[in-house]
Amino acid sequence: MKGENIFKRKDGRWEARYIKNREPSGKIVYGFCYGKTYKEVKEKVSEMRVFEQVAAPSAGRHRFGYYCEEWLKSCRGRLKASTCERYASAVEKHIKPKLGSCYPQAVNDELVSNFSSILLSEGLAPKTVKDILIVLRLALKFTSKQLRYGLKEVEILYPKEQKTEARVLSLEEQNRLVSYLSEDIDCCKFGVLLALLTGLRIGELCALKWENISLDDKTIKVTATMQRLKSEGGAAKTEVVIGSPKSDLSSRVIPLSDTAQRLCKYMEIKDRSAYILTGTGNFIEPRTLQYRLKKYTKDCGLEGVHFHTLRHTFATRCVEVGFEIKSLSEILGHSTTAITMERYVHSSMKLKRENMQKLTAVGM
Repeated sequence: MKGENIFKRKDGRWEARYIKNREPSGKIVYGFCYGKTYKEVKEKVSEMRVFEQVAAPSAGRHRFGYYCEEWLKSCRGRLKASTCERYASAVEKHIKPKLGSCYPQAVNDELVSNFSSILLSEGLAPKTVKDILIVLRLALKFTSKQLRYGLKEVEILYPKEQKTEARVLSLEEQNRLVSYLSEDIDCCKFGVLLALLTGLRIGELCALKWENISLDDKTIKVTATMQRLKSEGGAAKTEVVIGSPKSDLSSRVIPLSDTAQRLCKYMEIKDRSAYILTGTGNFIEPRTLQYRLKKYTKDCGLEGVHFHTLRHTFATRCVEVGFEIKSLSEILGHSTTAITMERYVHSSMKLKRENMQKLTAVGM
């Protein structure tokens, strides 16, 4: 009968074809049933089709790309918008184009290893490849839960990252920048100076309002961050989003030094709802602030300075003057002191020499 894949052979027997399995590539593997009559072979193939649906659903009717999309949908509303966008970017740019057409069972150790090698050969940094592989691992975990018999756990080996020394301003460079920003100071220059004195992230600074600064208590309360994210409507449009800080520990209270307090008092305005970078209800987004910092540093003759350089410099100066690391970690909004030491704090050669000289006291 038409559509049943049942037909009579030249030798007089009846033959029926059914989908027995699928190869990891997605290619269909057919099985065959034979009988003396049409009724007999139809009963046989019906049994095999029922068996296939019950016993082998893990063969899956959907490709891995489908499960990636379903996983991304499950993330929305549960995770921060910036996290969802980061996951979606890895899926759309890298995972789906290379692995999306495979069936889930095909995503094994060897395939993932080859995938990682291809990403590295395309010039992506080891840190970027690692981030993509972390997203892949999460997508595979979700996929395994969707399949009745799950998936064999894939061993994912992350590429070794090459650690590079973070850019930190020398004391001479720092003084040069401070002098430049202090001359003809405006709201934006004030904000850059404040970041250097407190270690604020660029998004936190852009979202900071005067109501978050208490000159009486000498504190800054970090309650929000600003980011430019892909619009919900899709397409290529983006929008500025003000939301909660990077993590729970990023919501914090930062004590102001006397220098920072005097600076804030000098620049203070009456409108507490105003953004500190503008002095009005209008904000400056991170991308614009990066451009302005680039101009400032160019005017100062400084090279290779990004906004995060100010944060690195703040943390380094704190360590150089003997700052207690736990306190510094909380001021920076880190979850552990290990992150503070490993990622942000880079002791200067001057401090290393001073510490080495202490050995003379014990005859070394």
